[in-house]
Amino acid sequence: MKTIAIAGTFDTKGKEYLYVKGLVEELGLHALTIHTGVFEPEFTPDVSNAEVAAAAGYDIRAIVERKDRAMATEALSKGMETLVLQLYGEGRFDGILSFGGSGGTSMVTPAMRALPIGVPKLMVSTMASGNVEQYVGTSDIVMMPSIVDVAGLNSISKVIFRNAVLAVCGMVRLKEELKPEIGDHKPLVAATMFGVTTPCVGFAKECLETHGYEVLVFHATGTGGRTMEALTDAGFFKGVLDLTTTEWCDEVVGGVLAAGQTRCEAAARCGIPQVVSVGAMDMVNFGPFDTVPQKFARRNLYKPNPTVTLMRTTADENREVGEKLAEKLNLASGKTALLLPLKGVSAIDAEGQPFYGPKEDQVLFQTLRDGVNRDAVEIMELDYNINDKEFAVCAAEKLMELMEREA
Repeated sequence: MKTIAIAGTFDTKGKEYLYVKGLVEELGLHALTIHTGVFEPEFTPDVSNAEVAAAAGYDIRAIVERKDRAMATEALSKGMETLVLQLYGEGRFDGILSFGGSGGTSMVTPAMRALPIGVPKLMVSTMASGNVEQYVGTSDIVMMPSIVDVAGLNSISKVIFRNAVLAVCGMVRLKEELKPEIGDHKPLVAATMFGVTTPCVGFAKECLETHGYEVLVFHATGTGGRTMEALTDAGFFKGVLDLTTTEWCDEVVGGVLAAGQTRCEAAARCGIPQVVSVGAMDMVNFGPFDTVPQKFARRNLYKPNPTVTLMRTTADENREVGEKLAEKLNLASGKTALLLPLKGVSAIDAEGQPFYGPKEDQVLFQTLRDGVNRDAVEIMELDYNINDKEFAVCAAEKLMELMEREA
């Protein structure tokens, strides 16, 4: 029998969770209940809050005595992250469901994020209609708006709870109804892309697919870069074609699409072959024009559409992002190539285009030449714009060479 893990605060929302448990069982599935609240639950759970706390090295009695909500949330969240992954590894459940406000959401979603991609995970939350990046991260959590606060059973909340149960139970139970994919599993390659590097990645993707690889493309918007890094760490890819490293510009200068300080680390850490370039390192990203910080008002700004404003990087900024990229590339112990497109790093960094800046690009290139460890990283300089087919094919062929050498 398939099992749904139901995790939440059974001390404050016991009636709601009992209702949901009943719905799961009505559909013919088993419910594994996990109590994440601080105090005594309204019903006896399968996994107690004492077990959750202990998984993170805490005593639930000490947590109760402290009367510190922030500390309790942190302790139980850490315990959930450890315990839920352990329970899944033991085959105790097939999918997970929870619901709550900001506290309940932040307590359970770290555990959901720790589960492998593909495990059904659904969070009914009052926070689901806003920015959910802090809850979802790079995982495949399904966030469902609760519409009303998760505080009692009423005509609205019952509809939402029923739909949530139907959704997670359907994902678990109907999975086997779909015919399995037929055919050989092709080796996976990750690639990063931006609108202004789309032709490059398209040509490279076509080349790789012709040679039997499957290419997963990630939009380098911060979340995309982090997701690729997470999947690389998880061992999904045979090779990484990281041609669009623009997220470093946002990280260094202060744009809105930064991917964090660990960007460009996973492939090196895992020893996975990688070909890296400087795609879209001519720009920093902001939202609508009126959201650009005042200190950048006199800069070279370009509006590709009403919701996005791009700012051309300066020579000093290019030096700084070049130093960062060199630092990350030097984490590699081999199986890494850096390709420099000498005629421009994006579609709008070309002669006659708004961000054409050969002097700024030259500072970026020279910083990388000076900073990269040539014993671990091969540097290839190509007299093309990054979107020229010749550059893209060269990048794809170089990655295939590194992957075949690895095999």
